Amino acid sequence: MDPSKVNVPLMKDLTIDNITENTVAINSQSSDQRLTYVMERLVTHLHNFARETRLSTTEWMAALNFLVRVGQISTDVRHEFILLSDILGLSLSADAIDHPKPLASTEGSVLGPFHTHEAETLEHGDLMSQDTAGEPCLIVCTVKDIKDNPIEDVKVDIWETDSTGHYDVQHEDRTGPDGRCSHIRFLPHDGPVGQLLKLLNRHPWRPAHMHFVFEKKGGGPFDYSLIVEFVPADVEIAKKYGVMEGGKVLKYDFVLIDEKETERLRDENALKALKVLGRKVKLLNHLPVPDLD
Repeated sequence: MDPSKVNVPLMKDLTIDNITENTVAINSQSSDQRLTYVMERLVTHLHNFARETRLSTTEWMAALNFLVRVGQISTDVRHEFILLSDILGLSLSADAIDHPKPLASTEGSVLGPFHTHEAETLEHGDLMSQDTAGEPCLIVCTVKDIKDNPIEDVKVDIWETDSTGHYDVQHEDRTGPDGRCSHIRFLPHDGPVGQLLKLLNRHPWRPAHMHFVFEKKGGGPFDYSLIVEFVPADVEIAKKYGVMEGGKVLKYDFVLIDEKETERLRDENALKALKVLGRKVKLLNHLPVPDLD
């Protein structure tokens, strides 16, 4: 970038009292209104965090080194930053803000760090798992809109951990998707995020759950993590689906909304929330930016 073409704002001698003002000013040269707004809010909150906690330089450096380790352990099938975002509650907060749901629909969830697009395509009724140590489970679900109409031509992506509590992408002997799955679930804790959990005296276990992603052309994808609650297969289900009577069955009725309804709710919620905070904003591509008019 040619320095002569940059309009540098007037800077002050830096002090603890004006560092935030100066940083916001120097970061406010972009023509991207949304980027400028996000950076202004990020810098303001980060600086306030440092002031409120009286952050030491030792703690600051420890945090930076921690983030370096998070990046180093990440691969194309393991996203440690997503895991960090998960334990901080940021993943679910961002998803709830960006994909709001009316009360009549199924609440969404986050994708998680171990989703892969390599899974093979199966037909209804096919066996997904190849984990001989796991217990068979029949999944019987419906996918409808909020008016109780079935949604056709939906691609359903399902994944789960195996009987050891691992996803298939975590196994060293994995050469491709192998369908190992069961219902034991823990947060991967063999990396820096796991070390943080120990420092916080948090265990890595989560309720047994199964991941679902529904995708329809022009209307998705929609991500869900469904807490597993089994019912025993009765005589009717066993006969209908050819499974053992008394075996595990997962039954659930998913209710989805389309992208237009999501956008309407997101816009409405954004304006309401920021009005409560006393911030005058307008929406640009469904995202808030300062309203300077």
